[in-house]
Amino acid sequence: MRVLVLNADYPRFMSWLYRREPGLENASYASQMAARNASLFGVADFYSRNFAGLGHVAADIHVNNPWMRAAWAREHGLAVTPPPPPNAPSARDAIPGWLQRAVAPFKPVLRPLARKVGLSPRLDAEAEKVLLAQIEDFRPDLILNQDLFHVDTRLVRRIKQICRSTMVGQVGIVPSRGEDWSVYDLLISQIAAVVDFFRQQGACSEVIHLGFEPAILDVLPPAPARSIDVSFVGAVSADHQQRVAQLEAVARRYDLKLFGSGLHTLPASSPLHRCYQGEVWGVDMYQALRASRVTLNSHIDMAGPEAGNARLFEATGIGAFLLTDFKDNLHTLFEPGREVATWRSADDCIALINRYLNDEPARMAIAAAGQARTLSTHTFRQRVSTILQLAGCK
Repeated sequence: MRVLVLNADYPRFMSWLYRREPGLENASYASQMAARNASLFGVADFYSRNFAGLGHVAADIHVNNPWMRAAWAREHGLAVTPPPPPNAPSARDAIPGWLQRAVAPFKPVLRPLARKVGLSPRLDAEAEKVLLAQIEDFRPDLILNQDLFHVDTRLVRRIKQICRSTMVGQVGIVPSRGEDWSVYDLLISQIAAVVDFFRQQGACSEVIHLGFEPAILDVLPPAPARSIDVSFVGAVSADHQQRVAQLEAVARRYDLKLFGSGLHTLPASSPLHRCYQGEVWGVDMYQALRASRVTLNSHIDMAGPEAGNARLFEATGIGAFLLTDFKDNLHTLFEPGREVATWRSADDCIALINRYLNDEPARMAIAAAGQARTLSTHTFRQRVSTILQLAGCK
C-alpha cells in the first residue's frame, strides 16, 4: 500500500533549521527532507518509517514549507513564485514585545474568531496547486493528514477528487465547528473529548495516542552528564495558565532551566525570565531531557482531565525521570509512582522535586521503568499498526 503523511512545521522551527544549515533552501527536495528528518523534531518521519517498516511504501510532505515546495516544483517542471529567504523578518517579528504581551490573554477568545473570518492557517492557491500535484504524483492509497488547519476539509475534498485514498485525520484539539467531517474515513486524537466531538458530528473517530520512536536512541549523541536539577521543555502562554503558575512556583524554589517559547507573553515580573535557556528542537530537546535529574510536564489547559501530550512519551522514551501533572486517565498510560511521578498542585510538585532530587536510586528506578513501559507499549510502530487496523487496511 502507498501511504502519504501530511504535516506542517512551526515557522520558528523552520527558521532554526535553515539558519543552522545555510544554503539548505537551495538544495534538492530529498536533501531538504533528509535534513528535516535528521533534526528529529516533532514526529519527523516516525510515522512514514513505521508504515514502511510494516511493508508499505510511505512518504512525507511538509505542506507549509515553501523551500521544500519550491524544490519539488522545480524538479517536476512546475513554475512557482520563489519563496523569500528562510530568515527574512516576518510580520510577527515586527510586533513589539509589549504589544504581544498585551494581547496574549485575549488569544483564546480571538482564535475561534480568526478561524471564522478566514484568518486560520490555510494554504494559498499556489501551495495547494503544488500539494495536489505531489499527491497525484505519489498516488497514495492512504493519506494521514496531521494538520487539519492547513489542509482543511475543503482541500481534502479536492484531494479526494484526484485520488481515492482512505483519508485519516489526526488532531489534538477540537477544530473549527460547522465543517462536514464526513469527508474523512477516520479521525483520530489522543484526547477523548476531541473524539467525542467528531462522533457528535457524525464522523468515525477513535482515540490513538502519540508515541516514541526507539530508533532515536541509536542516533543521538552520547548522553550528557545530568547537570540540570530541574527542567521544563515547552511553551508558556495564555493557553498554559496552570503550567505557568506551576513553573513560577518551582522557579522560586529551584534552579529551573526553561527551554521553549512564549516568554514574551509573560509579564516582566515573572521569575521564568531568569530561567530561560532558549528554544531547543529535536536532538537538542532530547539532550536537554537527558541532562535533567528531574524534568517536568504540564498539559495545555484545554486538555482538561486527560493526559496524552507528546512529552509523556518523549521524556520517558529517552530515559528521563518525568514528574507530570496528574490526569484521570494517566494510569492507562503509565503506572503513577512506579513509571512516572505525578503532581496535583504546585506545592505537591515542589515537595516531589525535593524528594526525588535527594533519592537518586528511586529516581533512576522510576526513569528506567518509565522507559521500559514506553518502549514496550507506546511506540510509533504500535500506533501505525492501530491506524491501519482502524482504517480497515492491512
